[in-house]
Amino acid sequence: MRVVLGSDHAGFEMKQAMLNYVQGLGHDVVDVGAHNASASDYPDYAEALALTILNHQAERGILICGSGVGASVAVNKIPGIRAGVCHDCYSAHQGVEHDNMNVLVLGSRVIGLELARDLISTFLKATFSAEERHLRRLAKVQQLETKFR
Repeated sequence: MRVVLGSDHAGFEMKQAMLNYVQGLGHDVVDVGAHNASASDYPDYAEALALTILNHQAERGILICGSGVGASVAVNKIPGIRAGVCHDCYSAHQGVEHDNMNVLVLGSRVIGLELARDLISTFLKATFSAEERHLRRLAKVQQLETKFR
């Protein structure tokens, strides 16, 4: 699978560590920045990550900021992106299985590297169930995206 990673300055160190980890799992990685720890704005990287997915240059994304909250808010503004802040493994796989989540958002000031590895592995192994109830709910989410543009 091709995976896009992005972060702001607060998530830079974790992103760098997770780049190698994701590659070690056998995935191709696209890095949209930040490329250093200088102050930067998470919406810029949220947009770059989302466009990489929407342009079919990656199937899933991992976005990291200090808490995960700001990056999640920003990336979820982009139609076609379904992101969740996950700091537990249940949410990381259930978000994919039930909600077809395509972006995992992590807070580097909330979790450590070992939990980040577990969350990423869980997220990348999960598959959307495509059960009727989940398809129905996902269609309603997609209607919301167009209704409020």
